[in-house]
Amino acid sequence: MAFCPVEAPDGRYLTVGVEEEFLLVDPVGGSPIPHAPAVIEQAVSWFGDDQVQAELFPTQIEIASRPCAALADLRADLHRLRCGIADAARPHGCLPMASGTAVLAAQAPVDVTDKPRYRQMVDAFGPSARAQTEGVCGCHVHVGINDREEAVQVSNMLRPWLPALEALAANSPFHHGRDSGYASTRAVILRQWPSTGPAPCFTSVKAYDDMVDTLVDSGMLLDRKMVYWYARLSDHYPTLEVRVADVNADLDTVVLVAALIRGLCGTLLAEVRAGRPVPAVPDELLRAAHWRAAHDGLDGLGLDPVTGRLRPAWDLLDQLVRHAAPGLEAADDHGAVLTLLGRVRRLGGGTARQRTSFGRHGRLGGVVGDLAAATTAA
Repeated sequence: MAFCPVEAPDGRYLTVGVEEEFLLVDPVGGSPIPHAPAVIEQAVSWFGDDQVQAELFPTQIEIASRPCAALADLRADLHRLRCGIADAARPHGCLPMASGTAVLAAQAPVDVTDKPRYRQMVDAFGPSARAQTEGVCGCHVHVGINDREEAVQVSNMLRPWLPALEALAANSPFHHGRDSGYASTRAVILRQWPSTGPAPCFTSVKAYDDMVDTLVDSGMLLDRKMVYWYARLSDHYPTLEVRVADVNADLDTVVLVAALIRGLCGTLLAEVRAGRPVPAVPDELLRAAHWRAAHDGLDGLGLDPVTGRLRPAWDLLDQLVRHAAPGLEAADDHGAVLTLLGRVRRLGGGTARQRTSFGRHGRLGGVVGDLAAATTAA
């Protein structure tokens, strides 16, 4: 993905880009279908292999936006790509569906995508890889920060804020035909990878790189791409990548999550440059806060990892928006974020919408149909 340039010419705001993973599903029965290789071949001919890519299972497809300064441009690019992969998928009897997990199981066992790296991953981490049966689908937000040293410090400052973003983006209550009881089942499944979780605090970019190299040498990571921390530095682009979000069918929710992450990074970057210290957050409380976010989403309680107290999830999200306000104002996104956030308050997050859809249809096939339709809606 070509994430350059990263800062606007006037330096007021940072660029933002989004990667989204989708499941390909049968439009009639709703089960995942392993037709990604053929769909990707067609979509790549239209968009290029920097914007459409394969994933761990052949039931999945990934799109990657261009780096954008304006939220309207980000939304337009993602909508173009979503509609494009739907057009590429339709002749192969499938449609893209944006949910963090497979609502229904595939009709037959699905093997991993036939690529050497994916085969290596299964050989090295068998149960962790195969636990993702048919794939789990995330939304990864890249924020352009030119200086890797600053990016590491921003990552340190992000740690206590990411559970609230995880709750906002939760969109996977159903998995293989049943309600898991979690708002984000994807988060639970992903934590089986040894490298998934909150990023450690690092004193410098050298400390970051040395740790990653040591983990690769230890065998816990196959390579540097397997750093699945909730915030990580890209090895290929001058970006900080935030990886806590489920993919969402509602495109406005995706834009909201991206805007909040960029705004928060803008605020925190200014704090780094001002020499503000990193908040002291015990790792145990941080992990507990992420578990609570995955369990309750927006519709319950969240754990404040700084104080250790339970609070309504919406209170923690509102606190995040207030803290991100300087960065949101610098990017001219504050008004748009408040509007989009009000929409989520009225309609509910992705998890609530899926459960409402099930209540309306009385069957999970109807949920899949609603998700597929919403994935390409304007």
